[in-house]
Amino acid sequence: MNTVFITGATSGFGEAIARTLAKQNVKMVITGRTKDKLFQVAKEIEETTQTKVLPLVFDIQDYNACKAAIESMPAEFQDVDVLINNAGLSQELQPVHEADIDDWERMINTNIKGLLYVTRLISPKMVEKKCGHIINLGSTASHEIYYGGNVYCATKHAVNALTKGMRTDFLKYGIKVTMISPGACETNFSVVRFHGDKERAAKVYEGYDPIVAQDIADVVEFVLSRPAHVCLNEVILTPTAQFNGVINREK
Repeated sequence: MNTVFITGATSGFGEAIARTLAKQNVKMVITGRTKDKLFQVAKEIEETTQTKVLPLVFDIQDYNACKAAIESMPAEFQDVDVLINNAGLSQELQPVHEADIDDWERMINTNIKGLLYVTRLISPKMVEKKCGHIINLGSTASHEIYYGGNVYCATKHAVNALTKGMRTDFLKYGIKVTMISPGACETNFSVVRFHGDKERAAKVYEGYDPIVAQDIADVVEFVLSRPAHVCLNEVILTPTAQFNGVINREK
C-alpha cells in the first residue's frame, strides 16, 4: 500500500480512516468540500506522521469537478493502490409522500453517483497494473429498510449491488473490492441528516453505546492488512445493542 485515496475525509469515518492509515507512512489523497477542515486534517497528519498528504477540494456530486480534481493530481499521487469510497450522507426521515426532493437528489448524487464518478476515474490505472483495493462504505441499511429511510436505504442497497458488480468486473485483474457496512455509529451523520439539529441528532444515540468512527477505521486497517490471496468481500459491524435494525436502549 503506497498511495491511498479517501473521499469525504473532513470528518467522521473518512477523517478517522485517514488518520489511522497515515501511521503507515503512505502517500495519501484526501477529498472533501470544506477547504479549511480538509487542509487542517492534511496539516495535522503531515505534522504527526511521515505521510505526505494531497488535499483535493471538490463536490463529489459534480462529475466535471471530480474529473478536474483527479486529473490535477501530481504524478507522485496518481498511482493509487487503495480507493476508499467513504463520502456519503442521509437526509431527514420523511415518508416518500412528504419528502423534500432536494434531499433525495443530494443522497442519490453523493451516495451513488459520486461513488461511481470517483471509481470510474481512479480504477483504470488499477486495471492497467492488475492490482489494487477498492473499499466502499455501505451500511446495515444496505440490507435492511427502516421507517423514513426509504431513499437513503435505496442508495445503500445500490452501493451493495455496485460493490458486487465491481467485484465481478475487476475479478480478472486481481483487484479486491470490499464493502464495510456499519450500523448505528455516533459521528456527525445524524447532525447532517437533521440539517444541523444537534439536539435531535443526540437522541438517536440515547440509551446504548453506539460504535464510533475509530471502530470503522480499525476495520479498514484490518481489511487492508490481509494477504494478497484474501479478499474480505463485506464486513458488517454494529453496536452490541443492535441487530437487524433493532436497538436495545436498556443498558
